[in-house]
Amino acid sequence: MKTILVTVDKQTPDKESIQQAANILKKGGLVAFPTETVYGLGANGLNAVACKKIYEAKGRPSDNPLILHIAEKKDLYQIVKEVPQKAEKLINAFWPGPLTMIFEKEDCVPQEITGGYSTVAVRFPSHKVAQALIKMAGVPIAAPSANSSGKPSPTKASHVLFDLENKIDMIIDGGNAEVGLESTIVDVSGEIPMLLRPGAITKEMLETVIGHIEIDPAILAKPNQNLIPKAPGMKYTHYSPKADVILVQCNDLFVAQQKIKELVKKELQLNKKVGILATEQTKNSYDCGIVLSLGDRQNLEEIGSNLFKHLRKFDFLGVDVVYSETVPEKEEGLAIMNRLQKAAGYKVIKTE
Repeated sequence: MKTILVTVDKQTPDKESIQQAANILKKGGLVAFPTETVYGLGANGLNAVACKKIYEAKGRPSDNPLILHIAEKKDLYQIVKEVPQKAEKLINAFWPGPLTMIFEKEDCVPQEITGGYSTVAVRFPSHKVAQALIKMAGVPIAAPSANSSGKPSPTKASHVLFDLENKIDMIIDGGNAEVGLESTIVDVSGEIPMLLRPGAITKEMLETVIGHIEIDPAILAKPNQNLIPKAPGMKYTHYSPKADVILVQCNDLFVAQQKIKELVKKELQLNKKVGILATEQTKNSYDCGIVLSLGDRQNLEEIGSNLFKHLRKFDFLGVDVVYSETVPEKEEGLAIMNRLQKAAGYKVIKTE
C-alpha cells in the first residue's frame, strides 16, 4: 500500500483531512496521528481484525496490550465495567492528558487488544488532532506508539514515515509531540492503585490526589521473561536505536563523566563511532565522540521531550555505541530512567 501523508494545524485541524482519516479507521485501516505524548498508530479499537493489523505493521508481540483512546469522559463507561472512586479522582485531576488507567473491561472490548487480560487500558488525550479524529471516527481508537516494535517512540511524523511507510494507510502530521514520553499508566482495577509505567504525570502528582500507590517492580528492573504484560512496554526491550546503549550511573556526576570519557576513548581506539547523551551542564566537558544534549538537568520535562528524538538521531548519524548519563529516579526522572534502561537492555555501569 502507499501511505497517505497529510499535514494539519495542531490547534485547528481541517475537517476534510480528519474525515479522510476517520473513514479509513471505519473501514478497518490504520492511521498514525499525533498526541501530546508521542505519535500513535490507530485502528478501530472495537474491531479485532483491524487491531491485528497494528501488531503486523509494527512487528509487535501479540501479548503486548494496546491502549484505547477516547475523546469524551462519557465514552469510558461504555467500555469498562466499573470506575472506582480513586479513578474518578484521577480523571478529574488529569484528564484529558498523558494518563492511562487500567479498568475491568466490558465484553465489547476484544481480547485481542488486551493481551488476554480481562482489563483494558484507557486514555483521554488532550491533543486537538487526536480528539477530533476519535470523535469523527465514532469509536475508541486503539493506538500504541507509531514505530517499529522495539525502536524509539516517534515524536514527529517523519519518524513514523521512516518506520512505517507503505505499511499503514495514512499519517497525520500535526507537528512535534510536546511531552515526548508515552503516557503514565496506573492500574486502578485493584484495591490499591499500581504504577505500571511512569510518565509526565509523576508518582508524586498521583499520590497528591489519591494517596499511596504501589510501583510495579518491572519499572526499573529487568522483567522476568515469563511476565504476562498487563500494560504496554512492561516486558520487552523498547526504545532502542541501532547502536548499543550503555548507561553510566554514579551519584557524583563528575565521576560519571570521567568514566564515560574513558569508555569512549577505548571505543574510538577500536574504530567505532561513539555517541554521548549528555545535558547542557555537561556537554562541553566531553572532548571526543558525538555529543547530544538532552537539555537542562534541572528541567526533566525538557530531557524527557528530547530523549526519543536524540536516540533516533544517533541512528541517522550511524553511531555504533551510545554512552548515556543518568538522572535521579524521582519525579519525571523515574520515567526517563525507565525508558533509558529499556533502551539499553538494562546494561548499566555503576561507578563509585
